Amino acid sequence: MPSRRLDASTADAGLPAVSMVGVNKWFGDFHVLKDINLEVEEGERIVICGPSGSGKSTLIRCINRLEPHEEGQIIVDGHQLTDDLRQIDKIRSEVGMVFQNFNLFPHLSVLDNLCLAPQWVRKMPRAKAEEVAMTYLERVKIPEQAHKFPGQLSGGQQQRVAIARALCMNPRIMLFDEPTSALDPEMVKEVLDVMIELAEQGMTMLCVTHEMGFAKAVADRVIFMDFGEIVEVAPPAEFFASPKSDRTRTFLSQILEH
Repeated sequence: MPSRRLDASTADAGLPAVSMVGVNKWFGDFHVLKDINLEVEEGERIVICGPSGSGKSTLIRCINRLEPHEEGQIIVDGHQLTDDLRQIDKIRSEVGMVFQNFNLFPHLSVLDNLCLAPQWVRKMPRAKAEEVAMTYLERVKIPEQAHKFPGQLSGGQQQRVAIARALCMNPRIMLFDEPTSALDPEMVKEVLDVMIELAEQGMTMLCVTHEMGFAKAVADRVIFMDFGEIVEVAPPAEFFASPKSDRTRTFLSQILEH
């Protein structure tokens, strides 16, 4: 199923799907994002990697205002992120997010988890929301789990439910925050397969991950972050074969050994 595109006026204007200009973010005295400049084109697949604490998860959380930035400008789908709650809600309705720890409601069935946002945010009738939910559960290959509760599913199945839930809002952009890091190794492939299928169908994606095989197979560009900075940006072939920064080379030597 093809992804939604930017509205014609935005696309015709040649605007990027996401634009970050001079973005800075602090947690108290800790300068977690330092002068971030990044443009993501419609349909582009970006993989963000780096050591723990480098700011990569904070970067994508700023894109849908889960974390507010203190300096700089973030424009998503032609709309600037400010403290305006209506603007934030509008952007969040178009940006899907998949977290490390699933964030499913344990007291709701899988089907109810998927129907919640379309009903409340899109004002979709329940019958239509269920139809959409089942379409995406089939897409992630677990329609038979619709009436179970999250606690009855494996980690890989729960993460596929989380991806289906995000897709039910028909987002224009998908953000993934280390979606496989909480999974057992044998469950990782089933989630990555769903993500690869999404990428192949043209979804704009930003994914924080240490899955370098996924980066090689899917990414248009790989971003390496360290100490709150974007250190290096390159297409996968160049990034892995001939990294320019010593910090990138050190990181890759450590992560590719495992």
